[in-house]
Amino acid sequence: MKYLLLLILLCLTGFMGYSQNFSAQIVAKDNKKAIPYANVKTNMNTGVISNEEGFFTLIINDSITSLTISCLGFEQKTIPVDLIKTEHAIIQLKTAINQLDEVFISNKPLNAESIMAKVRENIGSNYQINLINHGIFSRTTNYADFKKLDFEIEKASHIKKRNLQSANRELEAMAKEVKEGNIIQFEDFKGNLYVLNKDSTKIEASKATKILDSKNNFSLDDIQEKSQRIVLKYLDSSKTYKIKSGFFKLEDSLDLNDDKVKDLQKKEYQLNALNSSTRKTLRRALFYKNSFLDKLINPKLYDYTLKTTTFNDDLIYIIQFTPSKERAKYTGLIYINGDSFAITQVDYDFYEDRHGKKINFKFLLGLKYIHSISNGTIIFEKNNNNAYQPKYIKHNYGSYFYANRDVTFIENSSDRYKVRFSCRLEGDNRFKQEILFTSHSDLTSEEFKNMKQNKAIEYTQLDAFDKSFWGNEEILEPLNEMKNFNVNP
Repeated sequence: MKYLLLLILLCLTGFMGYSQNFSAQIVAKDNKKAIPYANVKTNMNTGVISNEEGFFTLIINDSITSLTISCLGFEQKTIPVDLIKTEHAIIQLKTAINQLDEVFISNKPLNAESIMAKVRENIGSNYQINLINHGIFSRTTNYADFKKLDFEIEKASHIKKRNLQSANRELEAMAKEVKEGNIIQFEDFKGNLYVLNKDSTKIEASKATKILDSKNNFSLDDIQEKSQRIVLKYLDSSKTYKIKSGFFKLEDSLDLNDDKVKDLQKKEYQLNALNSSTRKTLRRALFYKNSFLDKLINPKLYDYTLKTTTFNDDLIYIIQFTPSKERAKYTGLIYINGDSFAITQVDYDFYEDRHGKKINFKFLLGLKYIHSISNGTIIFEKNNNNAYQPKYIKHNYGSYFYANRDVTFIENSSDRYKVRFSCRLEGDNRFKQEILFTSHSDLTSEEFKNMKQNKAIEYTQLDAFDKSFWGNEEILEPLNEMKNFNVNP
């Protein structure tokens, strides 16, 4: 019996010994530039996509003998796994040379406008929007760059002078720390997004992480909360206070012993917030009236120019779009399958000096805001039912902000003591959300109704990216900025 157990153990050990993480970078052979969003498939029909820097990681075992790499604009390449290990983790793809100048169907040339018309005609048969269960991996990267940040207590009717000086020193030190800090954080979660329709989704999260330097964890909300806490520290801790900021008054009292502060410190993601942000990003890849993609294929808003290429022996139309109307904001490329007239990829960015929402009450209310960055990539893939589903969505959002406001604390007592301090800040913030779709399955309305969304999921806070946390699960390969991020190097 013991020999049988030993034999089983040896067999298991040998089997597991062939499983390992394999990482490589995909580059163009002619100029050695990284190739993003390339499909990497194994002979077992599993795979990943390369990240923005061309890197990918796969779990290789003895059943995987080859990899097939394909990407728009490049020749497909199939490589034996043993050969890859001798290429120093660099895989080169040749640029596709079979460009086509003109395509004829029924002896009539197709122009950009007629191709876009066929795209619109075939939306209903090409895409499935409702009643889908998407397996997803989501990564949100947040950046903040504060160019100016000044706090000062201007009036305190009942605070001793030395306490006033101490409070101002703490506020000054916090401002200096924020401006000098590298404020970046990464939020990952894996789970499922249940879609009833474009307006109704539920989310289920199985794992989640947050990577950040807690000493440099300063969002706009964090700065407001921490600055208020510094001021409150020097007030009477037995009292409660109301805040008056500009023309707005918050009726909820702030208490130094408020349990809400403890709730903010919980290491949890609220699933309502995750559901809302994920649904908003998914909607960029959906076709419905006045949706993001619906506007891009509207000839009343955009002008189109046509190029053609091939991808895996399929004809691909490449449509470059630019605004024809002032209210159109984007430019970029749309890739269309020549057989199904399905959009397979969209790359977009703000056109020239165009921007999103703009608010300028700098002199009236001390507020200014400009939505200055909006760009991204949407990639679709065909499923077994010949319907197209999103495979990857990336959206970058950035804004400029300016605020110069006075904040007044009013004591909840007959004395109504007041403390007023000013807050002046200016800078840029940016976030990038990426969603990798790992699976798709049909959903019934009854299943959606019965699915109960939890309130929150606890996340694991990390000082650096840890691939082992995710095991063999399919995730997005991190960029170098995330690989190199380490609170305690």
